Amino acid sequence: MDINNAFLRGDLDEEVYMLLPPGFQTAKPNQVCRLTRSLYGLKQASRQWNAKLTTALSSVGFRQSSADPSLFTKGSADRFITLLVYVDDIIVASSNMALIQELKDMLDAKFKIKDLGVLGYFLGIEAKLNDDGLNLCQRKYALDILSDTGFTECKPAPTPMVPGSNLSQDTGKLLEDPSGYRRMVGRLLYLTATRPDIAYAIHHLSQFVSSPTDMHMVATHRVLRYIKGTLGQGLLYPANSTLTLKAFSDSDWASCPETRRSVTGFCVFLGESLVSWRAKKQATVSKSSTEAEYRALASTACELQWIKFLLQDLLVEVTAPAIIFCDNKSAIAISENSVFHERTKHIEIDCHVVRERVVQGLIKLLPVSSLNQIADGMTKPLATQMFATFVSKLGVQNLHSPAYGGVIEDDK
Repeated sequence: MDINNAFLRGDLDEEVYMLLPPGFQTAKPNQVCRLTRSLYGLKQASRQWNAKLTTALSSVGFRQSSADPSLFTKGSADRFITLLVYVDDIIVASSNMALIQELKDMLDAKFKIKDLGVLGYFLGIEAKLNDDGLNLCQRKYALDILSDTGFTECKPAPTPMVPGSNLSQDTGKLLEDPSGYRRMVGRLLYLTATRPDIAYAIHHLSQFVSSPTDMHMVATHRVLRYIKGTLGQGLLYPANSTLTLKAFSDSDWASCPETRRSVTGFCVFLGESLVSWRAKKQATVSKSSTEAEYRALASTACELQWIKFLLQDLLVEVTAPAIIFCDNKSAIAISENSVFHERTKHIEIDCHVVRERVVQGLIKLLPVSSLNQIADGMTKPLATQMFATFVSKLGVQNLHSPAYGGVIEDDK
């Protein structure tokens, strides 16, 4: 659903004055008016609207999640309803349609809503629900990017980055107008909401938005060519899946040629569904590959803790420890054994959250071979065959180009 004129409903706590609008005649010249409610364009308009909506939902029994303030929940068992808010756009989910109707009536009485029906399109994300599960993709958004950049008829590329490539700030000639590069990278960043396969490529390209070169632009065009061949690709959340948490954590040691910092990559699965992923450069330089992997494990453990908090708000119990697969045995040993003092005394204390979570039973570390490390594609550009294997393990599906299922023959 959508709230009509949401920002106009926020109450102002401060004294805000504005000039009279053009055409508004008054008896005295140079008069101003004091606002009692917010207007579009005010800096505090979105905050005041959020406070108004939060108050309205709390008054009817909804509880705001501490892990994600945009999530509201109410009830339990078959009378459970959850609500997700993005400014004035709202998604409601419940197995009880009567609860959804009650919420609609309440919000319409207070704010006047626009009921958009069953979830199909939300913030540029297309949602398709069937017996197999829920499919999320951004095909229309990707088509708009290709159309605006003139890549609608381009030749598709098999991977988003050339295998083995490693761009730096000094490669190529500076662009005369960097605004086009910045706009393109910014739009591609939002595309990673349902496209984990391009997460590393966009993470890498976003490091050069301050002073992009022609080589960086060529690499961005390569991403567009890859998107051209995988337009309908998105995430599939199977209807029948176990509620167990598992994660793959990986790091590429000192991969940045300028800062020598490592890249953290992880993928978190709830059953067979990919629910969280990240490709991010680490904050400090690691002295060894073991330290880089240990820092990646710390980021993964914190993400798993946050996801457990969210699941608790959604009344989902995950009693078994979350399993983290790591391909570095030394990092696992440091996490499980506090004797490695000489190797870890220079590492920040916050990284040792991994060891604490292992002792608490929240996570369990298991080794995995580098060939089966799914998070490998979040830390470096892969060759075509390895990249295809990486994508197949992410649980993505091309809704607009389903797999070939054979020919149905007519018995007659």
